[in-house]
Amino acid sequence: MPEPIRRFFTVPFVVALGLLTIAAIAMPLAIDHFKISIKKLPIHPEGGRLLTSVPFETSSWVCTTGDHRETAEVEATLGTKNYITRVYLEKFPAQGKKPRSISLHAAYYTGMIDTVPHVADRCFVAGGMQLGTLTQDLPLPLDRTRFMPDRDVPEQLKGRITKVRSSDGVYVRMPRDPDTIKIHTMKFIDHGKDLYAGYFFVANGGCVARAEDVRLLAFNLSATYAFYMKVQVTTPDVTSQEELAALSAQLLDELFGDLMRCTPDWVEVEAGRYPPPTDTDGSTPPGGNA
Repeated sequence: MPEPIRRFFTVPFVVALGLLTIAAIAMPLAIDHFKISIKKLPIHPEGGRLLTSVPFETSSWVCTTGDHRETAEVEATLGTKNYITRVYLEKFPAQGKKPRSISLHAAYYTGMIDTVPHVADRCFVAGGMQLGTLTQDLPLPLDRTRFMPDRDVPEQLKGRITKVRSSDGVYVRMPRDPDTIKIHTMKFIDHGKDLYAGYFFVANGGCVARAEDVRLLAFNLSATYAFYMKVQVTTPDVTSQEELAALSAQLLDELFGDLMRCTPDWVEVEAGRYPPPTDTDGSTPPGGNA
């Protein structure tokens, strides 16, 4: 071996090369052994149900705007065409009070989950509004009497999965641990007026309040598929972030089932029963784990 080449093959170099070679061989074996899924596949609800199917009217709320659609340029920035933006108005306000309104924006994403840039505390400030308070993660006080325990789930999920009735009477699974759902809240000042906003995310069968947590939940290494649904609310008709959480819960008490029908049933995904077999050999791709 020529001297220049011999000097190149030092002990540290040989050790490093050996480690890289071992890693290159071991990594695919480990990925296969532990059923790790690096690439996430898109997944959609049964029947391809879209968010536009969410009802415009419930027993206590009525939509006053119809569905607002963005321009093609804005939709490209938003990153999805499966979304709704509506304003709902109270039907039965408190005695002597004007009916309160609340804007509901929901958007569905699936496949490779990256960062979540389109949230109120980024977009509203970029649009010229001033953030008026520190953000807070507050409990979303949903009406628990509407929840029905789901006993048709694996043992490790019993007590964590409930069902809720949708507007057309279908019972739909809620995200895991619905009692612990929180909403990320904030106040903005827009031309001298207060505007309150909040949001949370349903992702791979669970819920998180913050955008930076979505990827951790949806990018479970053992999950083949990934999705998340952003649920955002905005209103000028409250005076605190706690009141925003309470008003949001009143609207979502009557719409959460319909929103969840626009997502895959993650219990079925984890069980390998959904989506239907698509491989040529008839096998069903595995789902994801809680």
